[in-house]
Amino acid sequence: MPLWTCEQCGAQFPDSTAPPTACVVCEDERQYVNWKGQTWLTREELAKEHRLVWRDDLGIAGIAVEPGFAIGQRALLVPEADGCVMWDCVPLATPEAIDHVRSLGGLKAIAVSHPHYYGAVADWSEAFGGVPVYLHGDDRAFVTRPHPSIVPWTGDSHRISDDILLVRTGGHFAGGTVLHWRAGAQGKGALLTGDVAMVAMDRRSLSFMYSFPNYIPLNAAAVRRIADGVAPLGFDRIYGAWWGRNIEANAKAAFEMSVRRYIAAIAG
Repeated sequence: MPLWTCEQCGAQFPDSTAPPTACVVCEDERQYVNWKGQTWLTREELAKEHRLVWRDDLGIAGIAVEPGFAIGQRALLVPEADGCVMWDCVPLATPEAIDHVRSLGGLKAIAVSHPHYYGAVADWSEAFGGVPVYLHGDDRAFVTRPHPSIVPWTGDSHRISDDILLVRTGGHFAGGTVLHWRAGAQGKGALLTGDVAMVAMDRRSLSFMYSFPNYIPLNAAAVRRIADGVAPLGFDRIYGAWWGRNIEANAKAAFEMSVRRYIAAIAG
């Protein structure tokens, strides 16, 4: 029986003879159902129509689907001596991409910022022997393909290694998470935010939303919670969710300025 992938958000669903009747991620007000109605691809159809590409993105290897598919995020591979941590995920895992990741040291873990980027975490975990997939437990209702590798961690932080810390900040999901990489940016520290904090097109600032496609802003209290979670962390660089959407230097000052600007803007 085929595995099914939502064509609109990239969520993967368990194998079944017929596609699911609905996608819980797309039916949520933070996403949307395709204008054509709910549509699906089997894993094989997705691999036939798309491929995975990889390239360096400001010193970290990234992987993304081409032609663009679903939400369009790229995954990042944070390197460590005993393997990479995949940050956020893509909706597809191909033999060629798996071989490429293996050439970089393989995967030791996968961590995801929020449900829009769960993608094919089960496939990637299985490709590397069932490595753990860290998703915050507050968002477990949006796991569309349950798998034994999924670790629904709880609380406000979870340490993967001496240099890699997951911090639950909330945001447009209750379990919204950022990754702090202490060794990143040549030892100055890096923050990987997905779109919990969205790097703006000027690449000097960030913004915050409850729903990006439906233009629902995030309230001030939620933005302050994100800021409070990030405040103790040292970092000079921020990596966003798409190719090139990064702040290369002085990122902590940019983050703090962006929080002040956003709260002032919605205060009226």
